[in-house]
Amino acid sequence: MTLEEEIRTRLAPLEAESLEVFDDSADHAGHAGARESGGGHFQVVIVSEKFAGHSRVARHRLVYDPLRDLIPHRIHALAIVAQTPAEAASAF
Repeated sequence: MTLEEEIRTRLAPLEAESLEVFDDSADHAGHAGARESGGGHFQVVIVSEKFAGHSRVARHRLVYDPLRDLIPHRIHALAIVAQTPAEAASAF
């Protein structure tokens, strides 16, 4: 299982309507912190009704918590966009 697949599997309980996982590691080649940890740079864009009523910080925690043991050993950096379906629809 690739790390991208593992991230998707671990975030499955959030019942995302949309989940995109991007491996941006190549954009950070040579980055000192990434070399030290051995982890990659990822971006998660997730749309879930489970984010309704939660602050931005709480939403990020909902994403970070299932991935916590992967940081920093396999994930060096994680950028998160976490929206409800209504927020995602109004973004366009």
